[in-house]
Amino acid sequence: MSDILHVADLRRSFTQGGATIEVLRGIDLHVAPGEIVALVGPSGSGKSTLLQAVGLLEGGFHGSIRILGEEAAQLDNDGRTRLRRDALGFVYQFHHLLPDFNAVENVVLPQLIYGAEPAAARARAESLLTTLGLGQRLTHRPSQLSGGEQQRVAVARALANRPALVLADEPTGNLDEATADVVLSEFLALVRGEGSAALVATHNERLAARMDRMVRLHEGVLE
Repeated sequence: MSDILHVADLRRSFTQGGATIEVLRGIDLHVAPGEIVALVGPSGSGKSTLLQAVGLLEGGFHGSIRILGEEAAQLDNDGRTRLRRDALGFVYQFHHLLPDFNAVENVVLPQLIYGAEPAAARARAESLLTTLGLGQRLTHRPSQLSGGEQQRVAVARALANRPALVLADEPTGNLDEATADVVLSEFLALVRGEGSAALVATHNERLAARMDRMVRLHEGVLE
């Protein structure tokens, strides 16, 4: 099977104070089906910019991004929205849960937007959350959950629509070391169990070493 993600000669620059700053300087990257790749680099190295490009969240990029064989540059806004909805899941450093909805509802909502039947969406949400150890917290709102529990809900939400590729930007960055280890273990197990691929940005090489492969971003270039 072809790569889930194939990036070729990806470039991104910004103009600041009359000077051009090259954030990404010709990135080549691929992620195979079911592969979990760690994107390692210090803060400011361009990890988030690369994930935003791959996630089709911003314009202004030059180069090729192919997801499931579709060339993003050839799609209009509706096409990019469709591809993002159908193929991608997102986990951020902060959970970004909807505060007025409980854990199950936060995982059900993206499925309803996708077109799932309410009963099936709820069953899927409950199954994912239970797998992540939140079976007794299904009706709790984000404010009633710990940081680790909030991030587990965010992980379940990202996997709810069975994405081909999960993009995670420092998914344990706001957690203490012990909680980060547990949440990452559950994240990796769930992604593998679902058969998804993942690209995970982190500055923590100890956590990165637990993934299938590591690529290092330094000054806008993969090493």
